Amino acid sequence: MKSKTPSRSRLQSSLQLGQPVKTPTSPDRATLDRVPNPHPDADYLVRFAVPEFTSLCPITGQPDFAHLVIDYLPGQWLVESKALKLFLTSFRNHGAFHEDCTVAIGKRLMKEIKPRWLRIGGYWYPRGGIPIDVFWQTGKLPRDLWVPDQGVAPYRGRG
Repeated sequence: MKSKTPSRSRLQSSLQLGQPVKTPTSPDRATLDRVPNPHPDADYLVRFAVPEFTSLCPITGQPDFAHLVIDYLPGQWLVESKALKLFLTSFRNHGAFHEDCTVAIGKRLMKEIKPRWLRIGGYWYPRGGIPIDVFWQTGKLPRDLWVPDQGVAPYRGRG
């Protein structure tokens, strides 16, 4: 059976994967590589849990921390994980409110990989004593897709 995915050497030469790459200086400068989905005919969930996401408060410049959970139902493409890590790391020096960061990440993933469904949960650690949780998704949850709970407890120390 012949694979529908490009050869490994051809695919790797066009990706950040397997190459030294500097952290992008901003989310706008980050490249989100995608790779062909080897099972576009199957409904399955891909989850990325990012327990140490960091960005900057646009007002004070102080760091903000979140636990992000990204779930998606792939279409023709998967996001390549190293590129996703670099993209998310680019927020470390980026000033934006919690809502902006969370929704911008979801929208960028939609633009780049065009999943059939996506949701992102941004569970932000307290600022001024108030945790801010931000949730964004595209469309309705597909009927027969198994989507486990995101596994992040309501705020009680986020531990």
